[in-house]
Amino acid sequence: MKKQQFRLLIPFLLIGIISALTYCTNNQQKKEESMDPSKEQLVERGKYLVTISSCNDCHSPKIMTPQGPIDDTTKLLSGHPIGSKLPQLGPKATDPTAWIQMTQDGTAFIGPWGISYAANLTPDETTGLGAWTEEVFIKTLRTGKHLGLQEGRQILPPMPWYNINKMTDDDLKAVYAYLHSLPPITNQVPNPVSPEDVAKMVTQ
Repeated sequence: MKKQQFRLLIPFLLIGIISALTYCTNNQQKKEESMDPSKEQLVERGKYLVTISSCNDCHSPKIMTPQGPIDDTTKLLSGHPIGSKLPQLGPKATDPTAWIQMTQDGTAFIGPWGISYAANLTPDETTGLGAWTEEVFIKTLRTGKHLGLQEGRQILPPMPWYNINKMTDDDLKAVYAYLHSLPPITNQVPNPVSPEDVAKMVTQ
């Protein structure tokens, strides 16, 4: 009789064991999902976001090939090269009805806003983002103002900060982590040039 009762209990015992194992497994999965990503994972995520956001298109100097410009992998994301000369500017360089122009390497642009240069995004302390905190970096991209300051100058075209600021804080933290993992490159990018000053530079 007791053996028969025990046999009847076996299915219930098995169900209990399976339920307990399932509960433990689910809890472990939730715990792992809630864990912060490692630094390596954060950097890889940032690299992915920088790549699909085409940051290299403007911020990396180029090498000209028969198929067109390609990124100079020795200067990735170091901005407009120091000492690089701009081509001659025509009288309609900042005319809002004319073409928007850029240099062949895609690191300098001219339009109604004047001349803008792609920034050095490497972690160089003096010419790049090395001195920028994560908070300043995120605030800059959230506000479209240099250094995230209310009185800071506006980030100029063609930088699409108004699209990038749709990223989550976690995404921007990943981008920051990736940029700070790059080799620092000393490259002092020129300051923007106002339309008024561009007018003094044009050829008649």
